[in-house]
Amino acid sequence: MVQARRPNAPRHVTLCSSDQAIPLPLSLPQRFWANAYLLLTLTTLMWAGNAVASRAAVGEISPMALTSLRWIFVCAVMPWLMRRELAAHWPALKARWGFILAMGAMGFTAFNALMYLAAYSTSAINIGILQGSIPVFVLVGAFFVYRTPIGPLQALGVFVTLLGVAVTASRGDVAVLANVAFAAGDLWMILACVFYAGYTVAIRKRPPMPGLVFFTAIACVACVISLPLLALEVATGNVVWPTPKGWLILAFVVLGPSIASQLFFLRAVELIGPGRAGVFVNLVPVFAPVLAVFLLGEPFGLYHALALVLVLGGILIAERLGKPAG
Repeated sequence: MVQARRPNAPRHVTLCSSDQAIPLPLSLPQRFWANAYLLLTLTTLMWAGNAVASRAAVGEISPMALTSLRWIFVCAVMPWLMRRELAAHWPALKARWGFILAMGAMGFTAFNALMYLAAYSTSAINIGILQGSIPVFVLVGAFFVYRTPIGPLQALGVFVTLLGVAVTASRGDVAVLANVAFAAGDLWMILACVFYAGYTVAIRKRPPMPGLVFFTAIACVACVISLPLLALEVATGNVVWPTPKGWLILAFVVLGPSIASQLFFLRAVELIGPGRAGVFVNLVPVFAPVLAVFLLGEPFGLYHALALVLVLGGILIAERLGKPAG
C-alpha cells in the first residue's frame, strides 16, 4: 500500500510482500504534498500576494466587487466538493449558526473588503507590514476574552509591534503622529487586522469538524454577507466591473489565497502541528513588501525597514521570548 510519508520519514514508500518490503520512491506530487515547509512557504506567499493584488486591483475591479466575486466563485466550487461532509456536519453547523455567521462576517467579508478598500489610499507594502500585527492583536484579544495572562516580555512585544504599526501608518513622520493625521487606507487596514484578530481569537470555540468543512461554511456566509456591500457599491455608482486585468487578479485571489492556501495550510498543520505551522504566518509581512517592490515597483523607504523590524521584533518578543515555558 502506498502512503504519504510523515515529516521525518524517508522519501520513499514501501510495497509489502510476503518476502520483504521493497522501497519505492515517492512521486513528485507525493513529495510536494508531504513537504510541510514548502506548503507553508507557498501559503504565506499567496497571503502576501493578496495584499499586492489589493493594490493592483485599483481601477481594475472595485473593492466590493472583488470581495463578492471572490466568495461567489469559491462557493461555486467548495460546497460541491464538500457536499457529503457538509451534510454529515449540518446539525453541528445549524446549532452554531450565529457563531458561523459572525466568523464569516469578521474573518472573510470584513477583513478582505477593508483590505481591498485600504489599497485605494495606501501602498501594498504598508498593507503587508500592518498585516503582520495580527498576532499581537490576537494576544491582546485573548487577554480580554479568555483572560489569558500577558507577561512582561509579551507586553513589551505588544508595545514594540504597535510602535511598528505607528511608524508604518505615519510614514515615519513624527508630525503625522502628533496630529493623528494618518492615511485613510492605513486606518482601514488596521481595522481589518482587528477584525481578523477577533476571528482568530474566536476560532478556538469553533464546532468540532474538519477544517475544510468549517472553511466552506463560513465562505458561504461571507458570500451572502458581501452581496449587500456590492449592491451598495452599485447603487452609489462606485462599482468597477473586472477589466481583463481585473479578471486575472480575481482568478489569482480565488485560486490562491482563497482555495489553494487553505488546502496547503491545513495539510501542513496535519504534518507538523499548528504551533510550528503558525510561525510561518510571520513571513507574510516579509514577502508582501518584496512582492510589492518587484511586481508593482513600489519604493521601499527607510521607515518601511524600521517598521518591519519593529513589527517582526515585537512578534518575536511576544510569541517566542515571552511565552511561558511548557
